[in-house]
Amino acid sequence: MVKLNKIYTRTGDDGTTGLVDGSRAPKHSARIEAIGAVDEANSALGFAAVALEGEARADATRIQNDLFDLGADLATPGEDFTPSAMVLRIVPSQADWLETRIDAASERLTPLTSFVLPGGSEAAARVHLARAAVRRAERAMTALGEHDSVNPAALAYVNRLSDYLFQLARLLNDEGRSDVTWIPGANR
Repeated sequence: MVKLNKIYTRTGDDGTTGLVDGSRAPKHSARIEAIGAVDEANSALGFAAVALEGEARADATRIQNDLFDLGADLATPGEDFTPSAMVLRIVPSQADWLETRIDAASERLTPLTSFVLPGGSEAAARVHLARAAVRRAERAMTALGEHDSVNPAALAYVNRLSDYLFQLARLLNDEGRSDVTWIPGANR
């Protein structure tokens, strides 16, 4: 259980932030950028979740918890991605769960005949915004991976998450029947 007694610590006033292993990183570092992008994605998903109901809302809450796990994973430098009582890591089963949700959604959706514009219903538009934020987090994580180790299960998770959110947005648009589709060159 996490216990936060004080919201401010003053330890970041020098432009650094603490990592799980006790080291400090500049707030503009690739690692902190990735953690921040995951936080933004989580916030965007929270914005979407208030427009969701039932199973979709429960999924969003589960995913928000996973995104906190992902932030903790990214805040733990090193090359050992084995979870333990003291080290929280994303594990393959978290991405596997997303795959089952994607497959279930796919069974209900009408086939795509064009790219889908982000929009449709309010709930779908919010989910598309969260999907775009997840893609930004994925880019930040792969940028971090060019210079430092990133958990492969975490990369798989964030990649699956954007796919899940795309399918969820389509479900929210009357199972794809109300998707707004791209018309190439429509305004030439």
